[in-house]
Amino acid sequence: MVFKKMLSAFGVGGPSVDTVLTNPNTRPGLTLDGQVNLVGGDAEAAIEQVVIGLVTRVEVEGHDTEYAGTMEFHRMVVSGPLQLAPKQQLSIPFELPVPWETPITDVYGQRLHGMTMGLRTELAIARAVDKSDLDQVAVHPLPVHERILEAFQRLGFRFKHADLERGHIRGVQQTLPFYQEIEFFASPQYASTIREVELTFVTSQRGVEVILECDKRGGFLSAGHDAFGRYQVSHTDVDRVDWAQVVDGWLRETTSRYGSLRSQYGAGHGHGHSRGHGMGGMVAGAALGVAGGMIAGEMIEDAFEGDFGDFGGDE
Repeated sequence: MVFKKMLSAFGVGGPSVDTVLTNPNTRPGLTLDGQVNLVGGDAEAAIEQVVIGLVTRVEVEGHDTEYAGTMEFHRMVVSGPLQLAPKQQLSIPFELPVPWETPITDVYGQRLHGMTMGLRTELAIARAVDKSDLDQVAVHPLPVHERILEAFQRLGFRFKHADLERGHIRGVQQTLPFYQEIEFFASPQYASTIREVELTFVTSQRGVEVILECDKRGGFLSAGHDAFGRYQVSHTDVDRVDWAQVVDGWLRETTSRYGSLRSQYGAGHGHGHSRGHGMGGMVAGAALGVAGGMIAGEMIEDAFEGDFGDFGGDE
């Protein structure tokens, strides 16, 4: 499937840029391949550089405000300075490595409700504003992600929503300035102790760090609170274990060991919600603000067309 868009970027008669992805589907740790097609305008143009970058929508919480902004989190220069003659056609091939921590946007061919991802192509021309072409990208789970998500479904959990939270999880090696939270409604067998579960994958070449945040129900004499668990799995574990059994064990351990985890991570901030504070007290140094390529209010959905499905079908 190929996305094609022509933008006459610099007013009437200016050059245009059209990026064509060989395949818009990828996985963390793989590549996105394609070519940037340039067509000269009416006059010769001095192009300073051609840059491609992965962009997504990230939730940010500041002082009593919360907003979603578009953030570019990975970029690559595909061409340095070049002269584009009138009507000249030029194709620049590229292979963009997809970072291991890139969030998952699609599961079983369905868009995760709440996720957006695109490849933006910027053409920088001397004395002119950057102009860009945006192509939709779908990031599918790695096998180990797939098994864990399947296990939640097998245990009866229902998908609720997914989003990206700006910040870092304390004690976890992160390369990107945000992390993904995949939220589930608790299944009936856990409903007496858990309302919802938030699942975070922090992926590397070696494996995946799995972080669980369980929204625990209050008891007769106790208030509800968040309980955290952190588990390390290897990519090679994929076919070696019964994942439903493993995830069930994680959930039971996480909800029963609240005291020790609380002292390890600091008290949770209640479930009102984990944005900004993310993971309750686990997020350190969230460095909130309009930085790192984030533009408040520039909503990426405006550039995407069509309605994407919802994994699990729950709002």
